[in-house]
Amino acid sequence: MSISFPAAFEQPRSWWRGFWRWLAAILPKGLYARSALIVIAPMVILQCVLTYVFMERHWQLVTNRLSTVLTQDIAAIIDLYHAEPQDMARNALVRIAQERLKIDIEFLPLAPLPPALPKPFFSIVDAALSNEIRRQIGRPFWLDTVGRSTFIEIRIQLEDAILRVVAYRSAAYASNSHIFLLWMVGTSFVLIVVATAFLRNQIKPILLLAGAAEAFGKGRDPEFRPRGAREVRQAGYAFIEMRRRIERAFEQRTAMLNGVSHDLRTILTRFKLSLAMLEESDETQDLQRDVEEMQRMLEAYLAFARGAAGESAAEIDMHDFLDDLRLAAERRGHDVKIAFSGDPVVAVRPDAFKRCLSNLIGNAQSHAKHVSIEASRDERFLTIHVDDDGPGIPPARREDVFRPFVRLDESRNQDLGGTGLGLAIALDIARSHGGDITLSDSPLGGLRATVRVPV
Repeated sequence: MSISFPAAFEQPRSWWRGFWRWLAAILPKGLYARSALIVIAPMVILQCVLTYVFMERHWQLVTNRLSTVLTQDIAAIIDLYHAEPQDMARNALVRIAQERLKIDIEFLPLAPLPPALPKPFFSIVDAALSNEIRRQIGRPFWLDTVGRSTFIEIRIQLEDAILRVVAYRSAAYASNSHIFLLWMVGTSFVLIVVATAFLRNQIKPILLLAGAAEAFGKGRDPEFRPRGAREVRQAGYAFIEMRRRIERAFEQRTAMLNGVSHDLRTILTRFKLSLAMLEESDETQDLQRDVEEMQRMLEAYLAFARGAAGESAAEIDMHDFLDDLRLAAERRGHDVKIAFSGDPVVAVRPDAFKRCLSNLIGNAQSHAKHVSIEASRDERFLTIHVDDDGPGIPPARREDVFRPFVRLDESRNQDLGGTGLGLAIALDIARSHGGDITLSDSPLGGLRATVRVPV
């Protein structure tokens, strides 16, 4: 069975893709944490490698020298043992070893050495002592560097006895692991503190820029001054220039719409005056209705084109705001129920937001007998549900109703007899606040319009 060349590499490639996806999932997502990781991780890794290499070679060198000295002491004891009468030499050597060399020795009866112990994997002292005993003494020996952590036991076979030597582990091995750990922890802590203080000052301007952009998207006028590194200041100045261009475009559009509105209203006023001077008849009444229809359509077109331009955001009490809408609906002969939960103080464009909710409520009242408004505010969003018990809108057509000038043919026809701009204006206002409007099935059996804007 032959495998094509691309197929042979497909499995390793998929493994690498899976590995990078897993790595991306566990790595921090925030810029602050990622920047800290980029700064600290290489420094800590480099420091660990350099310190380990340096300290390991240093410990190995010192351990070899200490093992050499300890072996030389043992070799001197063996030479003195052979040079002096044995009974006198044993007592003197035991005393000299204890007082001068700080090791305990004992002459045991001649017997086979214990079996060799398993060698530890990472024992520098075991290898160093074994090599030195073979080189300097050259006699059969037994070595235990693991049994008692603070001592080393060495047994060397002589012609008529077994020399047992017990020495402190520090006499043959220099281990400064605690110093290494303290050095690593201390320097890493200092590095983290310095990096944290540095990165906080570097990332704070980015967060301020993001907050200013978010506030501007919600229709507010944030105070923002570029700060930080050169690239961040350049982004800040670009944001300010973009905001100026958008505000200038809004001002120009508002001025143009005001001029068009003034001119068209002047012409409609002339029509009304001319009709008022004519004798009342069926024809003049039809013309009067046409003029009123033209004026209403003109106001709708201008409202859609103007959007929420020219109005600043302000903090309002949303509970009182909804209660005013309820009273306005009741004056038009409709029964509307409201419910609100959470902090009622919300920053929105009052007139524009009122037009948004009024269009949704009016659309519901045009096709239903009962309308309910349920609002809630959490830490991030203000959510308002407008429910009705009307015929609803098919799910496939719910996106179409937000398109300007679209009129449904079904029994549920928003902005009935009008311009088809009611829901389009509402959606435009919601999005100018950084939010959105969605349509779904209502618990009352009709349509639910949900307005969700960030706070």
